[in-house]
Amino acid sequence: MKLILPLLALVALALAPLGLSDYGLGLMIGMVTYVTLASAWALFSGHTRYISLATAAFYGIGAYTVAVLSEVLPYPLVLLSAGLIGAGLALVVGLSTLRLAGVYFVIFTFGLAELVRQLLTWYEVNVTGTLGRYIFLDITARDIYWQMLALGALTIGLTAWINRHRLGLALKVIGDDETVAAHSGINLARTKLVAFTLSATILTLAGAIVSPRWVYVEPAIVFNPTVSFLTVIMALLGGANRLWGPALGAVPLFLVFEWLSANFPDTYPIFLGLLFIGVVFILPDGVLAGIDRLRARRGKEVTA
Repeated sequence: MKLILPLLALVALALAPLGLSDYGLGLMIGMVTYVTLASAWALFSGHTRYISLATAAFYGIGAYTVAVLSEVLPYPLVLLSAGLIGAGLALVVGLSTLRLAGVYFVIFTFGLAELVRQLLTWYEVNVTGTLGRYIFLDITARDIYWQMLALGALTIGLTAWINRHRLGLALKVIGDDETVAAHSGINLARTKLVAFTLSATILTLAGAIVSPRWVYVEPAIVFNPTVSFLTVIMALLGGANRLWGPALGAVPLFLVFEWLSANFPDTYPIFLGLLFIGVVFILPDGVLAGIDRLRARRGKEVTA
């Protein structure tokens, strides 16, 4: 039953575009994209408790890879190239930074997105003589939706598999106490590097898949730090250490974000900041953990 219900939901989601308007399909693409981003982010950060703000860096790299290579390579090879580039960057970044912890890791990952954006901007202006690129691919909105849905399902399935195997247990121990993990014989560097690389590769592929919908990309668009902050808030809201937590947080928060950006285009970042503070202080472990605590409290009251 645990497997049948998700499969039925996946089939229903796959059939949804057949009866949706263009606006409805656009909303579905946005929701599925952020479910994928939040789930991929949680694959590494959910258990290790390493708060990464590098989502926009990998997301933007995926989009720019498509913009640069789509005219010279077939689309499947472009996606493969994006995944390999994202994995390669994640290995380099992971080897040099995963020994950092706490606020130092947060600051570095936030700076990474800005560094990549500035480097690309400098290269485009000084070498290619332009700042943006057009993406002309014969890919419909439905194609993008189905690809992103498949990537999201793969991400959740991979997370479920990892949680049941040695890697997932090692990540949980690292998140609880790295000293204990080291004394338990866990290879801290390798474990964190594997999870970080898997997470970053999926984030890169998400940016690559959704990029044809924009048609035009430039560094300021695809390396938007809002993507990083929204991804973190979504994962934390639902529960980053729960399998379905990121999805639970991503769907309603995406709809709220869309409504705020449409009705309060100049002030919605303020609401976003307040929401982030509220999630951290009121529901630090997510909605699902809050529900579990409420049930446990009621159970004690009934027993008493």
